[in-house]
Amino acid sequence: MKNFESVLRNKKPVIAMVHLGALPGTPLYKEDEGLEGIVKNAHKDLTALQNAGVDAVMFGNENDRPYEFTVDAASTATMAYVIGSLKREIKIPFGVNVLWDPMATIALAAATGATFVREIFTGTYASDMGFWAPNAGQALRYKKRLGIDDVLTLFNVSAEFADSLDRRPLPDRARSAVFSSIPDAVLVSGAITGEAAKLEDLESVKKVLPETPVLANTGVTHETVEKVFNIADGCIIGSALKVDGNTWNPVDPDRAKSFMELVKKIR
Repeated sequence: MKNFESVLRNKKPVIAMVHLGALPGTPLYKEDEGLEGIVKNAHKDLTALQNAGVDAVMFGNENDRPYEFTVDAASTATMAYVIGSLKREIKIPFGVNVLWDPMATIALAAATGATFVREIFTGTYASDMGFWAPNAGQALRYKKRLGIDDVLTLFNVSAEFADSLDRRPLPDRARSAVFSSIPDAVLVSGAITGEAAKLEDLESVKKVLPETPVLANTGVTHETVEKVFNIADGCIIGSALKVDGNTWNPVDPDRAKSFMELVKKIR
């Protein structure tokens, strides 16, 4: 908990998403806009979020639908290019997430100097992408070999777009992940991007992990953040800060600002 708070600089941090445009080679990539279009749009979102006063940002490739478990090298390289292009503009801690590839996420963190990573590192799932069995041991050994011990690991223990084949209750799976893999924080999600985690899930996980930061990973809104923060140690937010609350729209500066004003009152 101490390490998490010292890096994220707040007891209940708000980590806001910079959703990059679809990357080269993926079905939704906009060839007419090219790489510079991705950089331009990411820069607008980053500026709006930092001006709103979020505690950290995370760069993710949510637009690379349908997702893969082993991403093309071009995806990781392009994300590194985009983040590198914006590096001088980043004034707050930032993280990375390459869906759904832990090894690529770790590599991207090393290449960009990220402060933290988010991924599905543990568990077995039946998912939209097929059978899902990430390897935390492999990913964390890779992290060690790359010399980025200080990078925080945020473990999502309730995968979106998937159902756990491990029938232990969620709190037991979360507690086991902390014991076996020593994450810096545990994330609880809803069923898909933008859908809220159940408050009872957050509460049950936090109850068994009093010394580990537990964050709401999806679906937090202006209307629900107070209830969420009564339980959780922070949140990751994307959709609620977008124009019309739509995941695929750009960040709405006014929505982002009003959300952070609300959070500051709650904190």
